[in-house]
Amino acid sequence: MTKIAAYIVIFFFAGTVLFIFFSGVGNTAPPILVDRQTGKYLGTLSSNPYDPDSVSNPSGQYGSQYSQDSINNPVGEYGSPYSDKSINNPYATNPPIILDPNKDDY
Repeated sequence: MTKIAAYIVIFFFAGTVLFIFFSGVGNTAPPILVDRQTGKYLGTLSSNPYDPDSVSNPSGQYGSQYSQDSINNPVGEYGSPYSDKSINNPYATNPPIILDPNKDDY
């Protein structure tokens, strides 16, 4: 095998491996939050502030400090330090659960 042919095989193999790796990484959806008792959807655990479903979107339903469905609302059911359903209450017995997009527990 000539050097050029060996390089072609190596580059082809490396390109295939990178394609497979990055095609799987790019298609993963962020985990979601769900009320453990009712199953109510509470948004995605994404750091994208422009995603309408992200808990990091300060203007979105699930990230606003004023929304009742937000974990960022300090007086809301899911964000209060005193609520039994809040992620911000270290003694809460019913905080939201984290699920992967296929609805499996983490």
